[in-house]
Amino acid sequence: MGGNVRVGMEDNVLYKKGVLAENNMVFVARAKRIIEEFGCEVATPAEARQILGLREFKAAGIAASKVTPSPEATV
Repeated sequence: MGGNVRVGMEDNVLYKKGVLAENNMVFVARAKRIIEEFGCEVATPAEARQILGLREFKAAGIAASKVTPSPEATV
C-alpha cells in the first residue's frame, strides 16, 4: 500500500513538548512503532532504495545486508 514516512532532526529537534530528542534514532524508532501498531510493515533499507529507485548501497565493498546498526542505535 505504501505510506511513505520521513523522519529526522533536520525537521524537528523536540521529541515531545519541552523534551529535546537525544538523536535521530528516537524518531526512527517512534515511526517504526506507530507503523507496526497499525499492522503495517516497515521497509528494509534495501527495499526503500528499490522503492525510491536508488542504486544498491555498498560500503567499502560490504553488501548492505551485512551492515548492522550499532547497539547504541537501538531504542
